[in-house]
Amino acid sequence: MAYKVLIADDQKMVRQMFELAVKGSESYEIAAFATTPEEAVETALHQKIDLILMDVVMGSGMDGLDASKEIKEKRPEIKILLVTSMPEVSYIERAKAVVVDSFWHKEVQEQPLIEIMDRTMAGESIYPTSMPVVRFGNIISTELTDTEIEVLRELVSGASNKEISKRLYMSQSTVKRHISDMLEKTGFKSRLQLAIRARGGGLVINNRDIGEED
Repeated sequence: MAYKVLIADDQKMVRQMFELAVKGSESYEIAAFATTPEEAVETALHQKIDLILMDVVMGSGMDGLDASKEIKEKRPEIKILLVTSMPEVSYIERAKAVVVDSFWHKEVQEQPLIEIMDRTMAGESIYPTSMPVVRFGNIISTELTDTEIEVLRELVSGASNKEISKRLYMSQSTVKRHISDMLEKTGFKSRLQLAIRARGGGLVINNRDIGEED
């Protein structure tokens, strides 16, 4: 009997790509589509679903990680394979924290999607070895320190130095130093440009910036 798959993504082209992958294997059949995380949760809780292919960011008040957490709490037997094209470094840690079964990056594709699906349904948990490296001004993303990434994530939300210092438990002078160091490394002219380029390139995503998803 074929596994029943729920495809959750807000982009029609991506849903079609997943649909082709599912239809290319006799082991799977499409049970439903969802265009928002909320719809994915509703479908998973009320239909027979074995595997969910779900994007992380779908432009909604909830993201794929939040939806995964809710589904796993109520239907832990459902396998979830999260996908993203964003290089946001925190996604893998967050996915593991909410017990997402597997994670697949659209841009890296270390293994074919159908292979990840097969191994996930066989009980394996498959994650990429790393997220993609992206150009960020005069540097590449791996040249930023972990602390700089955290400061940058708060900048993306529009937080002031005072707010960042409270959220990250560091002094305002330390926040200013990290921002100054990032401006020097990247060649950007302002904190606003730092935030816009980071958000636009998907380097960091702050849930406060996209609808209080935490």
